[in-house]
Amino acid sequence: MSKIVVIAGLAESLIRFRGELLDAMRANGHEVTAIAPEDDDSVRTRLAEKGIAYHVVPMARAGMNPFADLHYLLRLSRCLREIKPDVALAYTIKPVIYGLPAARLAGVKRRYALITGLGYAFTEVDASFSRRLLNRVASGLYRFGLLFANGLFFQNPDDRQLFKDQGLFKAAIPAWIVNGSGVDTDRFPVAPLPAQPIFLFVGRLLRDKGVIEYVEAARALKSTHPQVVFHLVGPLDSNPSGINASVVAGWEKEGIVQYHGAVSDVKPYLAACSVFVLPSYREGTPRSVLEAMSSGRAIITTDAPGCRETVQDGVNGILVRPGDSTDLAKAMARLADSSELREQMGRISRELAEQKYDVHRVNAAMIGAMELEN
Repeated sequence: MSKIVVIAGLAESLIRFRGELLDAMRANGHEVTAIAPEDDDSVRTRLAEKGIAYHVVPMARAGMNPFADLHYLLRLSRCLREIKPDVALAYTIKPVIYGLPAARLAGVKRRYALITGLGYAFTEVDASFSRRLLNRVASGLYRFGLLFANGLFFQNPDDRQLFKDQGLFKAAIPAWIVNGSGVDTDRFPVAPLPAQPIFLFVGRLLRDKGVIEYVEAARALKSTHPQVVFHLVGPLDSNPSGINASVVAGWEKEGIVQYHGAVSDVKPYLAACSVFVLPSYREGTPRSVLEAMSSGRAIITTDAPGCRETVQDGVNGILVRPGDSTDLAKAMARLADSSELREQMGRISRELAEQKYDVHRVNAAMIGAMELEN
Protein backbone atom coordinates (compact mmCIF):
# COMPACT_ATOMS: atom_id res chain seq x y z
CA MET A 1 0.00 0.00 0.00
CA SER A 2 1.19 3.50 -0.88
CA LYS A 3 0.19 6.87 0.52
CA ILE A 4 -0.93 9.06 -2.38
CA VAL A 5 -1.60 12.80 -2.42
CA VAL A 6 -3.58 14.43 -5.24
CA ILE A 7 -3.06 18.20 -5.50
CA ALA A 8 -5.80 20.22 -7.22
CA GLY A 9 -6.31 23.86 -8.11
CA LEU A 10 -10.06 23.74 -7.49
CA ALA A 11 -11.79 21.68 -4.81
CA GLU A 12 -14.86 20.81 -6.88
CA SER A 13 -12.66 19.32 -9.62
CA LEU A 14 -11.65 16.56 -7.21
CA ILE A 15 -15.21 15.26 -7.45
CA ARG A 16 -16.18 16.43 -10.93
CA PHE A 17 -13.06 15.35 -12.83
CA ARG A 18 -10.99 13.10 -10.53
CA GLY A 19 -13.62 11.34 -8.44
CA GLU A 20 -13.36 8.06 -10.35
CA LEU A 21 -9.54 8.20 -10.30
CA LEU A 22 -9.55 8.67 -6.53
CA ASP A 23 -11.94 5.71 -6.24
CA ALA A 24 -9.65 3.59 -8.41
CA MET A 25 -6.65 4.45 -6.23
CA ARG A 26 -8.61 3.42 -3.14
CA ALA A 27 -9.79 0.23 -4.85
CA ASN A 28 -6.14 -0.68 -5.41
CA GLY A 29 -5.59 -0.55 -1.66
CA HIS A 30 -3.91 2.84 -1.33
CA GLU A 31 -4.36 5.55 1.29
CA VAL A 32 -5.40 8.71 -0.55
CA THR A 33 -5.36 12.36 0.53
CA ALA A 34 -6.54 15.33 -1.52
CA ILE A 35 -5.33 18.93 -1.30
CA ALA A 36 -7.09 21.99 -2.76
CA PRO A 37 -7.28 25.74 -2.01
CA GLU A 38 -10.90 26.00 -0.80
CA ASP A 39 -12.38 25.03 2.55
CA ASP A 40 -15.39 23.43 0.85
CA ASP A 41 -17.58 21.45 3.27
CA SER A 42 -19.47 19.74 0.45
CA VAL A 43 -16.27 18.49 -1.17
CA ARG A 44 -14.85 17.49 2.22
CA THR A 45 -17.98 15.44 2.96
CA ARG A 46 -18.05 13.73 -0.43
CA LEU A 47 -14.36 12.87 -0.19
CA ALA A 48 -14.85 11.51 3.33
CA GLU A 49 -17.58 9.23 1.95
CA LYS A 50 -14.92 7.84 -0.40
CA GLY A 51 -12.50 7.34 2.50
CA ILE A 52 -10.28 10.22 1.40
CA ALA A 53 -8.80 12.85 3.73
CA TYR A 54 -8.94 16.50 2.64
CA HIS A 55 -6.48 19.31 3.39
CA VAL A 56 -6.81 22.98 2.52
CA VAL A 57 -3.81 24.97 1.27
CA PRO A 58 -4.93 28.44 0.07
CA MET A 59 -3.83 29.51 -3.41
CA ALA A 60 -4.56 32.52 -5.61
CA ARG A 61 -6.07 30.95 -8.74
CA ALA A 62 -5.66 34.07 -10.86
CA GLY A 63 -2.59 36.24 -11.32
CA MET A 64 1.11 35.57 -10.92
CA ASN A 65 2.16 37.38 -7.76
CA PRO A 66 5.54 35.76 -7.01
CA PHE A 67 5.27 36.35 -3.26
CA ALA A 68 1.79 34.80 -3.04
CA ASP A 69 2.88 31.86 -5.19
CA LEU A 70 6.04 31.30 -3.13
CA HIS A 71 3.89 31.33 0.00
CA TYR A 72 1.66 28.68 -1.61
CA LEU A 73 4.70 26.52 -2.42
CA LEU A 74 6.02 26.70 1.15
CA ARG A 75 2.65 26.05 2.79
CA LEU A 76 2.09 23.13 0.43
CA SER A 77 5.49 21.70 1.31
CA ARG A 78 4.70 21.94 5.04
CA CYS A 79 1.39 20.17 4.49
CA LEU A 80 3.10 17.39 2.51
CA ARG A 81 5.70 16.93 5.25
CA GLU A 82 2.87 16.29 7.70
CA ILE A 83 1.13 13.79 5.41
CA LYS A 84 4.37 12.00 4.37
CA PRO A 85 3.06 10.56 1.08
CA ASP A 86 4.95 8.15 -1.17
CA VAL A 87 3.39 9.54 -4.35
CA ALA A 88 2.14 13.00 -5.38
CA LEU A 89 -0.02 13.72 -8.44
CA ALA A 90 -0.63 17.39 -9.30
CA TYR A 91 -2.92 18.80 -11.98
CA THR A 92 -3.77 22.26 -13.37
CA ILE A 93 -1.15 24.94 -13.82
CA LYS A 94 -0.28 26.22 -10.32
CA PRO A 95 -0.42 22.85 -8.54
CA VAL A 96 1.90 21.46 -11.23
CA ILE A 97 4.32 24.40 -11.24
CA TYR A 98 4.53 24.76 -7.46
CA GLY A 99 3.25 21.40 -6.22
CA LEU A 100 6.07 19.34 -7.71
CA PRO A 101 8.93 21.37 -6.15
CA ALA A 102 6.93 21.49 -2.89
CA ALA A 103 6.71 17.69 -2.98
CA ARG A 104 10.44 17.44 -3.64
CA LEU A 105 11.16 19.73 -0.66
CA ALA A 106 8.91 17.53 1.47
CA GLY A 107 10.80 14.40 0.48
CA VAL A 108 8.07 12.81 -1.68
CA LYS A 109 9.85 10.16 -3.74
CA ARG A 110 7.52 9.88 -6.75
CA ARG A 111 6.05 13.01 -8.29
CA TYR A 112 3.71 13.13 -11.29
CA ALA A 113 2.01 15.91 -13.24
CA LEU A 114 -1.23 15.68 -15.21
CA ILE A 115 -1.42 18.39 -17.90
CA THR A 116 -5.16 18.84 -18.35
CA GLY A 117 -5.10 21.77 -20.78
CA LEU A 118 -2.90 24.76 -21.43
CA GLY A 119 -5.47 27.55 -21.51
CA TYR A 120 -5.23 31.13 -22.72
CA ALA A 121 -1.43 31.44 -22.52
CA PHE A 122 -0.99 28.79 -25.22
CA THR A 123 -3.92 29.77 -27.46
CA GLU A 124 -2.68 30.24 -31.02
CA VAL A 125 -5.79 32.06 -32.25
CA ASP A 126 -4.86 35.11 -30.15
CA ALA A 127 -1.54 36.55 -31.37
CA SER A 128 -1.64 39.63 -29.12
CA PHE A 129 1.46 40.87 -27.29
CA SER A 130 -0.10 40.21 -23.88
CA ARG A 131 -0.89 36.62 -24.83
CA ARG A 132 2.65 36.05 -26.17
CA LEU A 133 4.16 37.57 -23.01
CA LEU A 134 1.96 35.35 -20.84
CA ASN A 135 3.07 32.35 -22.89
CA ARG A 136 6.74 33.13 -22.20
CA VAL A 137 6.12 33.46 -18.47
CA ALA A 138 3.97 30.33 -18.26
CA SER A 139 6.49 28.32 -20.29
CA GLY A 140 9.31 29.37 -17.98
CA LEU A 141 7.30 28.43 -14.91
CA TYR A 142 6.37 25.06 -16.36
CA ARG A 143 10.03 24.44 -17.20
CA PHE A 144 10.92 25.10 -13.56
CA GLY A 145 8.13 23.02 -12.04
CA LEU A 146 8.63 20.02 -14.31
CA LEU A 147 12.29 19.76 -13.29
CA PHE A 148 10.91 17.95 -10.24
CA ALA A 149 8.63 15.51 -12.08
CA ASN A 150 9.23 11.77 -12.35
CA GLY A 151 6.55 11.37 -15.00
CA LEU A 152 4.00 13.39 -16.98
CA PHE A 153 0.52 12.68 -18.30
CA PHE A 154 -0.81 14.61 -21.28
CA GLN A 155 -4.38 14.48 -22.55
CA ASN A 156 -3.52 14.97 -26.21
CA PRO A 157 -0.46 14.58 -28.44
CA ASP A 158 -0.33 18.27 -29.41
CA ASP A 159 0.34 19.37 -25.83
CA ARG A 160 3.07 16.78 -25.38
CA GLN A 161 4.72 17.83 -28.63
CA LEU A 162 4.54 21.52 -27.69
CA PHE A 163 6.17 20.86 -24.31
CA LYS A 164 8.81 18.71 -26.00
CA ASP A 165 9.56 21.31 -28.70
CA GLN A 166 9.92 24.07 -26.07
CA GLY A 167 12.09 21.89 -23.85
CA LEU A 168 9.72 22.18 -20.89
CA PHE A 169 10.56 18.73 -19.52
CA LYS A 170 13.63 16.53 -19.51
CA ALA A 171 13.81 13.99 -22.33
CA ALA A 172 14.50 11.18 -19.86
CA ILE A 173 11.15 11.68 -18.09
CA PRO A 174 8.35 9.37 -19.28
CA ALA A 175 5.51 11.36 -20.85
CA TRP A 176 2.33 9.37 -21.40
CA ILE A 177 -0.77 10.33 -23.38
CA VAL A 178 -4.11 9.37 -21.81
CA ASN A 179 -7.57 9.79 -23.32
CA GLY A 180 -8.58 12.79 -21.26
CA SER A 181 -10.22 12.30 -17.88
CA GLY A 182 -12.53 9.68 -19.35
CA VAL A 183 -16.29 9.51 -18.94
CA ASP A 184 -18.52 7.26 -16.85
CA THR A 185 -20.68 5.77 -19.60
CA ASP A 186 -23.11 4.35 -17.03
CA ARG A 187 -23.66 7.76 -15.47
CA PHE A 188 -24.17 9.32 -18.92
CA PRO A 189 -26.42 6.84 -20.76
CA VAL A 190 -27.84 7.39 -24.23
CA ALA A 191 -30.88 9.65 -24.12
CA PRO A 192 -33.59 9.70 -26.83
CA LEU A 193 -32.96 12.40 -29.41
CA PRO A 194 -35.48 15.23 -29.67
CA ALA A 195 -36.94 15.62 -33.14
CA GLN A 196 -36.16 19.35 -33.22
CA PRO A 197 -32.60 20.58 -33.88
CA ILE A 198 -31.45 21.85 -30.48
CA PHE A 199 -27.85 22.97 -29.98
CA LEU A 200 -26.05 23.08 -26.64
CA PHE A 201 -22.84 24.70 -25.38
CA VAL A 202 -21.57 23.76 -21.91
CA GLY A 203 -18.53 25.43 -20.41
CA ARG A 204 -17.17 28.49 -18.67
CA LEU A 205 -18.14 31.64 -20.54
CA LEU A 206 -14.70 32.49 -21.91
CA ARG A 207 -13.76 33.84 -25.32
CA ASP A 208 -11.19 31.08 -25.79
CA LYS A 209 -13.96 28.50 -25.28
CA GLY A 210 -15.48 29.86 -28.49
CA VAL A 211 -18.57 31.37 -26.87
CA ILE A 212 -18.52 34.41 -29.17
CA GLU A 213 -18.33 32.19 -32.27
CA TYR A 214 -21.17 30.03 -30.92
CA VAL A 215 -23.43 33.06 -30.52
CA GLU A 216 -22.42 34.59 -33.87
CA ALA A 217 -23.12 31.29 -35.64
CA ALA A 218 -26.44 30.96 -33.80
CA ARG A 219 -27.42 34.47 -34.89
CA ALA A 220 -26.60 33.64 -38.52
CA LEU A 221 -28.48 30.34 -38.44
CA LYS A 222 -31.54 31.88 -36.79
CA SER A 223 -32.05 34.03 -39.89
CA THR A 224 -32.48 30.94 -42.11
CA HIS A 225 -33.59 28.33 -39.55
CA PRO A 226 -35.85 30.18 -37.09
CA GLN A 227 -37.03 26.90 -35.53
CA VAL A 228 -33.55 26.03 -34.23
CA VAL A 229 -32.93 26.46 -30.48
CA PHE A 230 -29.59 27.34 -28.87
CA HIS A 231 -28.81 26.70 -25.20
CA LEU A 232 -25.88 28.10 -23.24
CA VAL A 233 -24.88 26.48 -19.94
CA GLY A 234 -21.97 27.46 -17.72
CA PRO A 235 -20.71 29.99 -15.19
CA LEU A 236 -19.45 33.49 -15.80
CA ASP A 237 -15.72 33.78 -15.13
CA SER A 238 -13.41 36.55 -13.88
CA ASN A 239 -10.69 35.37 -16.28
CA PRO A 240 -9.40 38.14 -18.63
CA SER A 241 -11.17 36.40 -21.50
CA GLY A 242 -14.45 36.10 -19.56
CA ILE A 243 -17.75 37.29 -21.04
CA ASN A 244 -19.52 40.09 -19.17
CA ALA A 245 -22.95 39.33 -17.67
CA SER A 246 -24.49 42.30 -19.50
CA VAL A 247 -23.31 40.87 -22.82
CA VAL A 248 -24.98 37.54 -22.07
CA ALA A 249 -28.16 39.35 -21.05
CA GLY A 250 -28.08 41.14 -24.40
CA TRP A 251 -27.87 37.82 -26.26
CA GLU A 252 -30.90 36.57 -24.37
CA LYS A 253 -32.86 39.76 -25.04
CA GLU A 254 -32.03 39.42 -28.73
CA GLY A 255 -33.52 35.92 -28.64
CA ILE A 256 -30.37 34.16 -29.85
CA VAL A 257 -29.67 31.87 -26.90
CA GLN A 258 -31.30 30.63 -23.73
CA TYR A 259 -28.79 31.03 -20.89
CA HIS A 260 -29.10 28.71 -17.88
CA GLY A 261 -26.09 29.79 -15.82
CA ALA A 262 -23.99 27.35 -13.83
CA VAL A 263 -25.68 24.00 -13.17
CA SER A 264 -24.76 21.12 -10.87
CA ASP A 265 -26.01 18.45 -13.28
CA VAL A 266 -25.65 18.73 -17.06
CA LYS A 267 -27.49 15.47 -17.84
CA PRO A 268 -30.95 17.06 -18.33
CA TYR A 269 -29.46 19.57 -20.77
CA LEU A 270 -27.62 16.86 -22.70
CA ALA A 271 -30.83 14.84 -22.87
CA ALA A 272 -32.74 17.86 -24.19
CA CYS A 273 -30.26 18.70 -26.98
CA SER A 274 -29.64 17.01 -30.33
CA VAL A 275 -26.17 18.45 -31.09
CA PHE A 276 -23.37 19.44 -28.72
CA VAL A 277 -21.10 22.34 -29.69
CA LEU A 278 -17.71 23.33 -28.25
CA PRO A 279 -15.84 25.79 -30.54
CA SER A 280 -12.87 26.03 -28.14
CA TYR A 281 -9.46 27.33 -29.22
CA ARG A 282 -7.58 24.70 -27.20
CA GLU A 283 -8.34 21.99 -24.62
CA GLY A 284 -6.71 19.07 -22.83
CA THR A 285 -9.52 16.71 -23.73
CA PRO A 286 -12.87 18.38 -23.00
CA ARG A 287 -14.88 16.38 -20.46
CA SER A 288 -18.04 18.15 -21.63
CA VAL A 289 -17.61 16.66 -25.11
CA LEU A 290 -17.00 13.18 -23.68
CA GLU A 291 -20.20 13.41 -21.65
CA ALA A 292 -22.12 14.48 -24.75
CA MET A 293 -20.60 11.59 -26.73
CA SER A 294 -21.58 9.13 -24.01
CA SER A 295 -25.12 10.56 -24.16
CA GLY A 296 -25.24 9.74 -27.87
CA ARG A 297 -24.96 13.21 -29.34
CA ALA A 298 -23.40 14.48 -32.55
CA ILE A 299 -20.48 16.80 -31.82
CA ILE A 300 -19.34 20.03 -33.45
CA THR A 301 -15.94 21.13 -32.22
CA THR A 302 -12.77 22.70 -33.56
CA ASP A 303 -9.79 21.29 -35.39
CA ALA A 304 -7.68 22.40 -32.42
CA PRO A 305 -5.50 20.58 -29.87
CA GLY A 306 -7.54 18.42 -27.53
CA CYS A 307 -10.77 18.96 -29.45
CA ARG A 308 -9.86 17.27 -32.72
CA GLU A 309 -9.13 13.98 -30.96
CA THR A 310 -12.78 13.59 -29.94
CA VAL A 311 -14.28 13.81 -33.42
CA GLN A 312 -13.77 11.76 -36.55
CA ASP A 313 -14.77 14.45 -39.02
CA GLY A 314 -17.99 13.53 -40.78
CA VAL A 315 -18.36 10.35 -38.70
CA ASN A 316 -19.45 11.25 -35.15
CA GLY A 317 -19.41 14.99 -35.70
CA ILE A 318 -17.92 17.88 -37.62
CA LEU A 319 -14.63 19.71 -37.12
CA VAL A 320 -14.56 23.45 -37.81
CA ARG A 321 -11.81 26.04 -37.93
CA PRO A 322 -11.08 27.71 -34.56
CA GLY A 323 -12.29 31.30 -34.36
CA ASP A 324 -14.43 30.97 -37.52
CA SER A 325 -18.13 31.54 -36.83
CA THR A 326 -19.01 31.22 -40.53
CA ASP A 327 -17.54 27.72 -40.70
CA LEU A 328 -19.34 26.88 -37.46
CA ALA A 329 -22.68 28.14 -38.83
CA LYS A 330 -22.27 25.92 -41.92
CA ALA A 331 -21.68 22.87 -39.73
CA MET A 332 -24.70 23.75 -37.60
CA ALA A 333 -26.88 24.14 -40.71
CA ARG A 334 -25.77 20.75 -42.03
CA LEU A 335 -26.88 19.03 -38.84
CA ALA A 336 -29.99 21.17 -38.41
CA ASP A 337 -31.16 20.01 -41.84
CA SER A 338 -30.78 16.26 -41.22
CA SER A 339 -32.28 14.35 -38.30
CA GLU A 340 -30.87 11.17 -39.86
CA LEU A 341 -27.33 12.57 -39.72
CA ARG A 342 -27.80 13.70 -36.12
CA GLU A 343 -28.94 10.21 -35.15
CA GLN A 344 -26.16 8.45 -37.07
CA MET A 345 -23.39 10.64 -35.66
CA GLY A 346 -24.80 10.38 -32.14
CA ARG A 347 -24.79 6.59 -32.32
CA ILE A 348 -21.12 6.54 -33.33
CA SER A 349 -20.26 9.07 -30.59
CA ARG A 350 -21.56 6.61 -28.02
CA GLU A 351 -19.51 3.78 -29.53
CA LEU A 352 -16.35 5.90 -29.36
CA ALA A 353 -17.08 6.89 -25.76
CA GLU A 354 -17.34 3.23 -24.79
CA GLN A 355 -14.32 2.05 -26.78
CA LYS A 356 -11.86 4.90 -26.24
CA TYR A 357 -12.93 7.19 -23.42
CA ASP A 358 -14.43 4.91 -20.76
CA VAL A 359 -13.22 6.34 -17.45
CA HIS A 360 -12.24 2.95 -16.05
CA ARG A 361 -9.91 2.31 -19.00
CA VAL A 362 -8.35 5.77 -18.68
CA ASN A 363 -7.78 5.45 -14.94
CA ALA A 364 -6.37 1.94 -15.27
CA ALA A 365 -3.80 3.30 -17.74
CA MET A 366 -2.75 6.06 -15.32
CA ILE A 367 -2.56 3.75 -12.32
CA GLY A 368 -0.52 1.27 -14.33
CA ALA A 369 1.91 3.96 -15.50
CA MET A 370 2.45 5.09 -11.90
CA GLU A 371 2.92 1.43 -10.86
CA LEU A 372 0.05 1.65 -8.39
CA GLU A 373 -1.96 -1.36 -9.53
CA ASN A 374 -2.72 -3.89 -6.81
